[in-house]
Amino acid sequence: MSMNETPSSERVQIGFFGRRNAGKSSVINCLTGQSLSVVSSVPGTTTDPVRKAMEIHGLGPCVVIDTAGLDDTGELGLLRVRKTRDMMERIDLAVIVIGDGRIAPEEEELENWFREKKIPFILCFNKQDLGTPENMPADALSVSAKTGAGFDALTAAIRERAKAKIQTAGMLDDLISEKDTVVMVIPMDAEAPKGRIILPQQMVLHELLLHHATACVCQTEELADVLEQHPHPRMVITDSQAFYQVRYIVPEDVPLTSFSILMARYRGYLGAAVQGVREIEKLQDGDTVLVAEGCTHRRTCGDIGSVKIPALLEKYTGKKLQIALSSGSTMQEDLSGCKLVIHCGGCVLNDREMESRRNHAFMQGTPITNYGIAVAYMRGILGRSLRMLPEFAQLAQELPENDAQHNSI
Repeated sequence: MSMNETPSSERVQIGFFGRRNAGKSSVINCLTGQSLSVVSSVPGTTTDPVRKAMEIHGLGPCVVIDTAGLDDTGELGLLRVRKTRDMMERIDLAVIVIGDGRIAPEEEELENWFREKKIPFILCFNKQDLGTPENMPADALSVSAKTGAGFDALTAAIRERAKAKIQTAGMLDDLISEKDTVVMVIPMDAEAPKGRIILPQQMVLHELLLHHATACVCQTEELADVLEQHPHPRMVITDSQAFYQVRYIVPEDVPLTSFSILMARYRGYLGAAVQGVREIEKLQDGDTVLVAEGCTHRRTCGDIGSVKIPALLEKYTGKKLQIALSSGSTMQEDLSGCKLVIHCGGCVLNDREMESRRNHAFMQGTPITNYGIAVAYMRGILGRSLRMLPEFAQLAQELPENDAQHNSI
């Protein structure tokens, strides 16, 4: 992914749902102006969700998602329906496509579900060329994928109802000013993605440019030299894996935090994650901790999720814990046996999907935190990392710092 491209997690996610043969794929092809999805009169042509990144004028970068029909049948059909329902948890706007002029139980279920989840949706009656449906709700739209009629109105409705997704505040808006200098510590170790830096690092760098601030980017080994050249930066932001080394290099009077902490704050769950991390103190021998990731990658010998965090947990708690691993598009469903979930920063997941995962844990009474906050807590540096955030300054004073137990890890 180029740094000039908007990452999928920051795009508005627009899902198209409905029964088989409603014309979802045809509507998407007409909306995008491309043959994104295979179109056929055979029911159930769309199997796995199909995604297309695009731009909508007045809205910006988005992802359009085609899904299988909710009335699919048979063993394979039920698997397709399950994937469609999984996708419902991740979208910012739903378009419910109706192809036969009547609202069936499947569409009613979709409407009720999206209302309950407070996800905006549009009722879209396709096949306008066959006649206007009777008793069409006043707020519904009528289009024809065959003739192209009604798509200006559909585009306008999508643009209007998806605006709530657009972030108006950045990660650093209340933390930096013009001409500030910010030091970014980005290790280029075996876990670093080839040819790029990860999303939170990209976002911070982009915001520094927008604020006309100066970014000094270095690896851990160069940090001391950088601080000699810039002894009073506005702040130092580090990758969580480098906390242990960085904390001793950065003077106490220089604000220090991590990309993952800023990302959790940006997405609105930092408070819950800090509360969840305290559950580490309650872990006992035999307890299960789920370490969950949103992306899939080939794990290496130094993998933070499967190697470093489990090792840190064992040393910090002194307990023999059971570590469960989960990665990819779905998180482990049954959390009844888990005492804690430690999730990655979720940089490849959008806000809705991260919220869904947090709610999934909360509904089962399982505390949840994230990688960076867990590492900072066990390193005894979380309090210092939160001090620079105005709304967490008081909480920061309650967290332990520089304890001998932490320093020995």
